[in-house]
Amino acid sequence: MTRVWDIPVHDSTRVRDVRVAAEAASLLAGLDPHRTAVAALVATELATNLLRHAGGGRMVIDLVDRPREEPRTPAVQLTALDHGPGIHDVDAAMRDGYTTSEASLGAGLGTCLRISSAFDLYSTHRGTVAVACIDHDPGREKSRPASRAGGINVPLAQAEHSGDAWSWTRSGPRLTLVLADGLGHGAKAAQASSAAVDELHRAAHLPPAEILRRMHPALRPTRGAAVAVAQLDTDTAELTFAGVGNIGARLYTAGSWEHLVSHPGIVGARFPATVPVRRRSWRPGSLLVLHSDGLPSRWVPPDDSDLLAHDPAVVAATILRDAHSPASPVRDDTTVAVLAFDPADRHP
Repeated sequence: MTRVWDIPVHDSTRVRDVRVAAEAASLLAGLDPHRTAVAALVATELATNLLRHAGGGRMVIDLVDRPREEPRTPAVQLTALDHGPGIHDVDAAMRDGYTTSEASLGAGLGTCLRISSAFDLYSTHRGTVAVACIDHDPGREKSRPASRAGGINVPLAQAEHSGDAWSWTRSGPRLTLVLADGLGHGAKAAQASSAAVDELHRAAHLPPAEILRRMHPALRPTRGAAVAVAQLDTDTAELTFAGVGNIGARLYTAGSWEHLVSHPGIVGARFPATVPVRRRSWRPGSLLVLHSDGLPSRWVPPDDSDLLAHDPAVVAATILRDAHSPASPVRDDTTVAVLAFDPADRHP
């Protein structure tokens, strides 16, 4: 099931909570003691920065699948979100060892960048989003992965388990992104969405509609879930989308946003006789956003081209942060997953 730590950071006592959560997530991911210490250091530094520079914020810690072929290898993802004044000079802040905080460990964002498996940061006057990923391999080359995907998953009311789940995987030239929303929320909803993700990794060689059909019997013992499947063929540069239930999908291409509509139904309970399939060209600058119904239905897509060029996990976290307000409170688990174009993506 999807274990997530959503920790508000508004006083110094929560920094320890963040560190402990990072260590617990590392244990679940099977990281060795050295990589666990790295995750704890990065998490502590990000939480300290929230207090010292943003007046507080939140840390979301969970496990994510890394962009590689099977078998699955989970990594720890650390996401810091705030509505502070932003970072005046991002380039300076990202220099190794740079810090302005007496309470800092002295690591600084530059050190977080150096010791993380992946790290990206987006900052404006509306606040800052930073995402670090710590995986098993400290020596893996840090290059921008082709056809990047990323996401954020936040449980309702800081519960232990989210009823949502997302993942992505490769099978030859096919890169497949899935988002599942188990009915309701809590542990039983998490069982349903986790079953959908597990089936993805057994059926990634199939097209989206067939993946959904394979998921249906796998989810029958559960509550069922709304599921969307997006698959990019990197040989033909074609995106194929199919969904059952109320998963939102928006595709950005050629400077405009388009809704990709799922079909009514529930995977594992009421599966439709036919599943409509949408096909679109995948072009330079294309970006796909999938989200569960925890995101307000009238959320406004970002129009900042600088943001869209960032790591998809940062894009997803920024969308989640900016979609909610006191006028649109969170009413369910919320997940946002993003697939972004990369011109280097060509299957050998």
